[in-house]
Amino acid sequence: MSSSFKIPPSQKRSSIYYIRNETNAPRDSPPNSSGIHEPKSAPLARPPTWEGKDSISTPRPTLLFAIASDDPKAVERVLEHGDDESKGLIDANDTIGPQAQSALEFTLENEGLKNKLGIVKKLLGYGADPSKAKLNDSMSNDDAELDPATRYYLNRADTATTRRIDALMKRSVFRPLVRMRFGIIGQDRALEQLYRVLSIHSEKISKSPVVVFLCGPSGHGKSMLAHQFGSLLEVPIHTVNMTTLRSADDIWRSYSISSDEDATPCTLVEFLANNEGKRCVVVLDEIEKTESKALWSLLVPWELGRCTFEANSRTIDVRNVIWVGTSNIGNALILDYHKSLRRPEEMLTRNEYVELMGTLRPHVSEQLGASVLSRVSAILPFVPFTTAEKRAIASEFLQESAAEHLVQELSREQRERVVEDSLEDFVPSEGARSLYRAVSNLLIDSMDF
Repeated sequence: MSSSFKIPPSQKRSSIYYIRNETNAPRDSPPNSSGIHEPKSAPLARPPTWEGKDSISTPRPTLLFAIASDDPKAVERVLEHGDDESKGLIDANDTIGPQAQSALEFTLENEGLKNKLGIVKKLLGYGADPSKAKLNDSMSNDDAELDPATRYYLNRADTATTRRIDALMKRSVFRPLVRMRFGIIGQDRALEQLYRVLSIHSEKISKSPVVVFLCGPSGHGKSMLAHQFGSLLEVPIHTVNMTTLRSADDIWRSYSISSDEDATPCTLVEFLANNEGKRCVVVLDEIEKTESKALWSLLVPWELGRCTFEANSRTIDVRNVIWVGTSNIGNALILDYHKSLRRPEEMLTRNEYVELMGTLRPHVSEQLGASVLSRVSAILPFVPFTTAEKRAIASEFLQESAAEHLVQELSREQRERVVEDSLEDFVPSEGARSLYRAVSNLLIDSMDF
């Protein structure tokens, strides 16, 4: 992290900030009950004027200092757990700084932030209102200064669909999942349908768990979305690589391929037993690449919310498990349907998406079996990206590229050209991966040898 506190130019003339220590929390610090590594010493000490005298305590950073630290995770911690000054939770729309700006406006104006996009996504995920930053769909002069990814997320936060979903999920136990909108690009209709299913499930005492299949072309966010269930709900997650399974017993003996460093290695049986009756997530990755009979042992757990792994053993309660399957089933069907639309470069209408769901379900049933599909809560097709979504994907990848030194050497016009040129190499069957490859190749071509 930079040693200088980054302040927008508009605030530098009227503000004095005192920085004592900008050291991040050490990685070896013990996690608290929420799994957060708390700092052993304050990342940023408050100025004496805030409390009238020097404080000897180790306060958590305010939202202002969390943003200035250029660390999206620090911003998320403050928004999730509050800070010492507020003595409670933080509203993402609170004003900060001597100019009384919204946190979003403060971030967008701060040219010194390298992780600006990541911070913007965190703020929007916790309810930051783009209109309070004087930024919305009718942006004029400021709009030209925004990169395609930032513009995409700001616009996504201010749509009629977003407002409907916020109202729908307001009291749902799954409400944290609305932040998925700022974790992936595209698939608005799939997310909308997912939230509808979860809202209904949370309003009733269900005897069966949530079972959702994400189907469609590779590289369109299925696995990325599946793995966000655990992190957003802050619950354990176990991912099964279905390509390696050949029998029903293999499922229960499988170890997780999730990248959770704090998780203790265990089989699926042990995972479900350890989390019996609790909310947790099981991801079945590439579910169509296993033999259909390997899925038969899931029929009773998915229908009754209980399972027994061997004769004369006790029954385990799995009603609160969220099962998420990812699959490329229906790849050609989805691509062909998308091509047939009158406006394929625009987001599907609600009616078009409902029609696609109805067309896809029997196709999946034919491959996996009706007995399996009859127990699935929802099958969500993942569709090709719109032009705006492609630009946002290329722009976000460019900003987060490992070749940071190359990106910094490019002018704004050159970065825009890289984004636009990458769209020419988009391959629908490969999705975002084709854009990542195109951007990387364009960056290599820009090197001077």
